[in-house]
Amino acid sequence: MPRVATLALALVMGAISPIALGQPAEADLSEQTLYELLLGEVAAQRNEPALAARTFIDVAKRTRDPRIARRAVEVANAAKLPDLALEAARAWQSIEPASPQALQVLAALLISAKRVEEAEPYIEKLLAADGVNVENGFMQINRLLSGNPDKQSNLRVVRQLAAKYPGVAQAHFAVAQAAATAGDDAAALAAVRQASALRPEWELAAIFEAQLLQKRSPAEASRRLGAFVEKYPNSREARLNYARALVMEKRFPEARKQFEALLASNPGNPDVVYAVGVLAFQLKDYATAEENMKRLLGLNYRDPQQARYILGQIAEEQKQWDQAIQWYQQIDSGEQALPARIRTASVMAKQGKVDEAIQYLRKVEPDGPGDEVQLTVAEAQVLRDANRTPDAYKLLEDALRKDPDQPDLLYDAALTAEKLDRFDVLESNLRKLIEIRPDHAHAYNALGYSLADRNTRLPEARKLVERALELAPEDAFIIDSLGWVLYRQGDLKGATRELRRAYNGRQDADIAAHLGEVLWVSGDRAEAARVWREALEASPDNDTLLKTIKRLAPAGLR
Repeated sequence: MPRVATLALALVMGAISPIALGQPAEADLSEQTLYELLLGEVAAQRNEPALAARTFIDVAKRTRDPRIARRAVEVANAAKLPDLALEAARAWQSIEPASPQALQVLAALLISAKRVEEAEPYIEKLLAADGVNVENGFMQINRLLSGNPDKQSNLRVVRQLAAKYPGVAQAHFAVAQAAATAGDDAAALAAVRQASALRPEWELAAIFEAQLLQKRSPAEASRRLGAFVEKYPNSREARLNYARALVMEKRFPEARKQFEALLASNPGNPDVVYAVGVLAFQLKDYATAEENMKRLLGLNYRDPQQARYILGQIAEEQKQWDQAIQWYQQIDSGEQALPARIRTASVMAKQGKVDEAIQYLRKVEPDGPGDEVQLTVAEAQVLRDANRTPDAYKLLEDALRKDPDQPDLLYDAALTAEKLDRFDVLESNLRKLIEIRPDHAHAYNALGYSLADRNTRLPEARKLVERALELAPEDAFIIDSLGWVLYRQGDLKGATRELRRAYNGRQDADIAAHLGEVLWVSGDRAEAARVWREALEASPDNDTLLKTIKRLAPAGLR
């Protein structure tokens, strides 16, 4: 027998006492009430969510039963009926005015409806509710507000709420987070420093302050972390971030001392060994990375396959092809199994064995619902890297004929079409992807960047990139796109600001190429040359970087 009515059947069978519902037995067990509850559940089962939700709302208001109101919210939310969900949540909260769950649901629904000012009093009640830890509440508040795209409104609300808790460090930290998201770094710095003044030993606040400082001065960021680590030497995450900041400043001997201090104070801690190894790998200190990843395998680390995967990448980065394949082939299960197969094929292709790599991929057995798509995208990448872009495009088009709405195929086919100057296909695929997945930040970004790079429809390009940035505000590649749009629009100052922000966030050769070009055109050729040299050292074969330098500085860098 199919599940029909959790609450209604429980009432019918006597499993729930009418007294427990908070109402007289005559009211709760009336034939009319039971009939309506059953009607609502049957409507939900028959895919009539509006009728189901409306029925539950009416019964909840009459019986004052919070469980029925909660069920109404569930049904309306699942069916994406925001008005009914909001009405149900208001009913629930009126029945249980002090319920943290009811307050949180109502606030979240108002925020999703972009009515954040209306949500504020409910968030205030939530913070003050019995059983709610106000410190933890402030640490979660920005996540709750993330459903509202108006970052300035979010900041106003967080400030108003935090003003009622001047002695709570987490309240000031929440303001700092909201201010940073709204683009007001000065306000964010002031707020996080207030949090640190209240809790000087708070590692998270020190790290966040350093992240804010990093945007304007890497030296200031490292000084802040260095002072904190000196005062609180057992702060593991702060020391890791300090080491990272030192490397970004190319202060390698000092960074190595921080690595050694971390390992000395946590010699048998696999998480520390892993963190040091990953950081060393990211910073291209391959010897340290390899040493720690191998050490990890002897410490019974909870995910040895991840360590082997990174060891494969370390070998691959150093063009130790056979060693890389050996590490990848040791991974026979877990989340890294398919990525290891894909990287094995990539290594084969890098050795010139393109057809062998393709045959290898075609022999891999898909193990999950998305594996076949990943393998197709990987094969297309192998073909593109081998300058067989038409073959890659045909492969993806054939796959799309079988599955025309698959997001990864649409995106990859769009980028491949661009390489063939098929901008019509690029745009149609990306617009279809945006229609299917309106939260796909990189679809907006790819279309906006393509328009800007071709110096066409620049106002539209800017809107697309700004929408992408709303969805992924810290993505360095999207920030780079915004800088490139501003450059095309002639705003050299704005372009320089955004491209520096992107480059500080990610030391990528393509971003360096763009930043260098804007600096060069702005007249700061010495700084442009410095950025390009730095990028060339890390990525000597990057096509975008090499072409940019050749176009603007054909005589070479001085």
